[in-house]
Amino acid sequence: MIAAEHPVVPHQSDPPDEGGGKPPEDRRQVFKRRFVTATIIVLLIGIPAGYLLISASQSRRSGKDKEAEAAAQGLREDWPSRMQRRIFEIPIPGNAIGVQYYETNNWKASRMYAKFRTTSAGLDRFLTGLGTGRAALEPGAIDISDRDIKITGWYFGANDYWASTTHTNKKPRPTQNITVNMTDPASPVVYVVSAATP
Repeated sequence: MIAAEHPVVPHQSDPPDEGGGKPPEDRRQVFKRRFVTATIIVLLIGIPAGYLLISASQSRRSGKDKEAEAAAQGLREDWPSRMQRRIFEIPIPGNAIGVQYYETNNWKASRMYAKFRTTSAGLDRFLTGLGTGRAALEPGAIDISDRDIKITGWYFGANDYWASTTHTNKKPRPTQNITVNMTDPASPVVYVVSAATP
């Protein structure tokens, strides 16, 4: 046979699926790839969610710790700042003596506790400054809650003459629970708990 009868064909490359491409994955490689993907997804979702839970828990604990710390310190023998008086709407009259206060804040509410002695006219100025009056005071009543009494250590004896009122405002303005020792009408002692909730 002559060369013309047997043409020479150039060598062709193998098709892509015959040895030139990526070999198929075995079970171990498939499992490993899926495990890595699942781990990444869990980390991307789990870490931020965990951080939020821890942060919320710490914030709640911090608020309770601050309130407990304030209760342990008790009332301070001093005037609250003008800003505190404005925020909690406690218009302590200028002639007040024996002024005591402290403030607590937590994630549920902020409270200002105040106690002071004033004159009969000073009591009227205080009540008017709140937007109420002496007529709102209910004789024989104590409007300070057991919880607030426990926190402050205030004592409301049965032998004293008490009068109370609760002055309610629309949120976010605070609500004041006021109890007055009227045993000496010329020198009443005022107890106030002003609570603001977000």
